[in-house]
Amino acid sequence: MSAAEEGGADWIHVDVMDGQFVPNLTFGADVIRAVRRVTALPIDAHLMVVRPEQYFDEYVEAGATGITIHVEAAPHLHRQIQRLGELGVVPGVAVNPGTPLAALDAIWEVAGLVLVMSVNPGWAGQAFLPASLERLRTARARIEGLPAGSSRPWLQVDGGITAGNAAAAVRAGADVLVSGSGVYGGDPGSRIEAIRAAAEQPGPSGT
Repeated sequence: MSAAEEGGADWIHVDVMDGQFVPNLTFGADVIRAVRRVTALPIDAHLMVVRPEQYFDEYVEAGATGITIHVEAAPHLHRQIQRLGELGVVPGVAVNPGTPLAALDAIWEVAGLVLVMSVNPGWAGQAFLPASLERLRTARARIEGLPAGSSRPWLQVDGGITAGNAAAAVRAGADVLVSGSGVYGGDPGSRIEAIRAAAEQPGPSGT
């Protein structure tokens, strides 16, 4: 954690999995509390869980500054996003690779963050899905097309992000890059620096 912060990470992204929505089980609110004790960086809690609303208050109390839920697990998405806003955290919505972006049509103007998954969620170390770049472009166009005066959500991408594809993701429209194995598969500080350098110096279109 400290190595990532010292290396220049802007946020700490914590994946929360319940073994039901995705086939894996990971961190709960106690981990959020532990992370909050050692960093003042924003904590971005990504809830890959069924019935995410039952966890909102607990994760806010634990120290999350943003909570992202999946459109596939949130049948009352608009209401849940509003509730997160009422709790004072950045309300985020994630969308899986197989879910049409049209599923987000009701929330572009109320979400604080839209997360385009570039792998199928559940396991670390998966390769970036190339089709995610077109999905990012489509999402960016949708955001840029919002009415004047509307708040515009951050566009985040998560899954298989490395120094090798960071520039392409930024060119496609991403504001925020999430990397797990791409950071912790080696020295976190140097890997963050490499991803940032690639993202800030995008190459020619199409590479």
